[in-house]
Amino acid sequence: MPNVLWIKHPDALRQRLDGSLSRIGLDTEFVRDRTYWPVLALVQMAVADEILLIDPLEPGMTDALTVWLTAPNLLKIMHSAGEDLIAFKHTCGVVPAPLYDTQVAASLSGLGNGLGYQKLVEQITGITLPKGETRSDWLYRPLTPAQQEYAADDVRYLFELHNVTMERLEELGRLPWLQEDCERMLTIARRDGGERWPHLSQRSAQLLDAPAQHRLLRLLRWRDAQACASNKPRNWVLNNDLLLQLARHAPLSSSALQQQLDAQPKAPRKLGRAIWQALTTELPDETDMPLAKLPSDNDKRILKRLQHAVAAHSAELALADGILASRKHLETLLEQGWTDSFGQWRRKELEPILRPLLADRLQGG
Repeated sequence: MPNVLWIKHPDALRQRLDGSLSRIGLDTEFVRDRTYWPVLALVQMAVADEILLIDPLEPGMTDALTVWLTAPNLLKIMHSAGEDLIAFKHTCGVVPAPLYDTQVAASLSGLGNGLGYQKLVEQITGITLPKGETRSDWLYRPLTPAQQEYAADDVRYLFELHNVTMERLEELGRLPWLQEDCERMLTIARRDGGERWPHLSQRSAQLLDAPAQHRLLRLLRWRDAQACASNKPRNWVLNNDLLLQLARHAPLSSSALQQQLDAQPKAPRKLGRAIWQALTTELPDETDMPLAKLPSDNDKRILKRLQHAVAAHSAELALADGILASRKHLETLLEQGWTDSFGQWRRKELEPILRPLLADRLQGG
């Protein structure tokens, strides 16, 4: 079993960076209950025959970590890395690359879609991992022995998961699929920005007329910028119910808005002027904004055909449902055509199959 070491000094981490290393296992523990950005509380790193528990709260440790994260010939093996990438980006200013995500690899190799780390470890190794420290306070110091053991387990089996999934992907010729998906994850994390059209993710937006959807977009973008700047959760800045209410029934004046905010105990009363400005200021790209629409009966029929076609092709590839394209992806396809969210390999797999069905839609069938 690997030795587990507590790394409290940056020099101890720097000294272990060896040019002969080709891969590390990597995970984090972070806290995000009261902030917009994740607070990095612990970094776990599997290096050769050691597991390093690294304290990022120590002065100079993030600089030492950055050297590891950016080493170009050092593969970073992670599991379900999305939020960890954001934590690294915010704390260290970089994301770990090149990346190999074992959850994505398991999905593409036919082991199952969205498998958690514990479940994948059990499936591949037969070992059942405890879940007792899931809700621990990872900012607490010193960490308890139970916390340290739990944290070490999160990287203890990453090399084995890498070995098994890599072999399956190579046999199936799908390693380029994984590389593309991991690179997309890194691009999203590096971009560090929200969606351009966040109103499209709001089901309720489909019930709003065009002016109300414009107001919704303005408020969503303002809220995200305010939450980011103040490092507070979005809902703490302006909760979803009030946000939708303001978009649907816009106050006639700033004083009317302030009265509305004053009447609600949890409303951000001190931000009334900023909310009014956001609500009434047209965005530079507003004219390009796609409207959220309720699907027509024809669109519903086409969507079902698309789903059946994707499911049939997924079965041919021995992939679980949702890997090739989720329902949301297909709804976006109907509304906006092929977008970057599909990537190259998915579009190559799906376009020949879905093109005739999309042609039927254009013809009204």
